[in-house]
Amino acid sequence: MNRLENSLKWMRWIAFAVPFVMLFGFQGKERVIHSKPLGTIKTIVIDAGHGGKDPGCHGSSAHEKNVCLAMALELGRKIKEGYPEIKVVFTRDKDVFVELDDRAKIANRANADLFICIHANSASATAYGTETYVLGLHKTDAQAKIADRENSTIYLEADKGEKYKDFDMSPDAIIARQLQLSVFLDQSILFADKLQDEFKTIGRYNRGVKQAGFLVLYKTTMPSVLIETGFLTNRDEEKFLADSEGQSKMAGAMFTAFEKYKAELEGVDYKTRGAQEIADNSVVEKKDFKDQVVFRVQIETSETKIAANSSRFKKHEVFEYQQDKLYKYTVGEFVDDFNAANTYKNELRQKEFPNAFVVAFQNGERISLEKAIKLAEK
Repeated sequence: MNRLENSLKWMRWIAFAVPFVMLFGFQGKERVIHSKPLGTIKTIVIDAGHGGKDPGCHGSSAHEKNVCLAMALELGRKIKEGYPEIKVVFTRDKDVFVELDDRAKIANRANADLFICIHANSASATAYGTETYVLGLHKTDAQAKIADRENSTIYLEADKGEKYKDFDMSPDAIIARQLQLSVFLDQSILFADKLQDEFKTIGRYNRGVKQAGFLVLYKTTMPSVLIETGFLTNRDEEKFLADSEGQSKMAGAMFTAFEKYKAELEGVDYKTRGAQEIADNSVVEKKDFKDQVVFRVQIETSETKIAANSSRFKKHEVFEYQQDKLYKYTVGEFVDDFNAANTYKNELRQKEFPNAFVVAFQNGERISLEKAIKLAEK
């Protein structure tokens, strides 16, 4: 067994044995953690799977690289048209080969807020349906095989995948990465759920949201999903995915899912509030935590100011701050204690605020979780 095969075997074992082990970083300049404030979407990277000398899987006539590119370009067009303020980046916009490592680098260097990887599936002639993956554990052999097939692209790269043989798998790195990317995983699952819901509305069979160790997801540092749009080995699905109308429907479903994800993530309310609610704009008084790190749990974002007594806060006292021309509202106050804040976040998600997430402040300014956790440990 050569070194590359051994490293891939090791990666497979890690995916089965260690919860969310694939959520840690990688070496070199690309290890920088995505630190753009969560809650706004400014840049999206769309990744059409395979390309060039790598055709991906195929049906009787359709090749994965072609149907994926068509859907990716159509999705990008819809986002540009609907949200001109959002920057759309393609890992490829024509039939060229792009290494897996470079796909992730494109997303990381763009400081993307969302990474959408589009693929087509392959199995028996009777298999059908769409499924969306986030990074995590292989639950079944079938999921492991899909990840292996998509990861096999590395054998076509110039160095035959040598760059992937060494990963930082120390316990400290794993734990740190889990903390750093926990919010990204939550958001990935949220978007994946919405994708699957929309695919169902256009008549696609919903195979669900799943987890597996895809290399291209492993190296991205933002909410990321990999969509298996259907089986080219199924005659009916091949016909649908190879047809421009079917491709447009798939891209339309992805776009609708994105719109719903964006609205829920940003929590923007465009409705006019009642006069009484607007009149009372008091919020929790700011306290002096000089040089200390304060963790809070964000529950709401709005383009306009929300009254402290609003029913949207469900009788919680809120702390208000402004960022990116938005009003943002948090609850709880945990000085130098990320774990307590994270526990509180989980409680809020179960009871009242399913999209709550942890944010951190120092001297009144919002800072990244990565920096906050390090400062709190000192």
